[in-house]
Amino acid sequence: MLIKIEGEEQFNEVIAQNDVVLVDFFATWCGPCQMLGPVLEKISENNETEAVIAEIDTDLDVNQSLCAKYGIRSIPTLILFREGDNIKSSLGYIPHDKVLEFINN
Repeated sequence: MLIKIEGEEQFNEVIAQNDVVLVDFFATWCGPCQMLGPVLEKISENNETEAVIAEIDTDLDVNQSLCAKYGIRSIPTLILFREGDNIKSSLGYIPHDKVLEFINN
């Protein structure tokens, strides 16, 4: 499942309602983000992981508090949440197999 997050309230609901959530902080103008987006869509569409994938557009005003809260200074940034806890993060583009490894290990 791929969810586009618009605001902290929706973000908190997604984190609370799902055991594993991979959050992608991105921007539409970002080259590496444009490369990572299709990878995440494919993983989601093919149900290759138990994780819900959530996308947060860092350029939207409604998402600025989330960017500040998680110290987003570079994009794309992936953050993995398990049972509501921020487990780990990754900066920059990573290929399909490395995304799955990131989620599952």
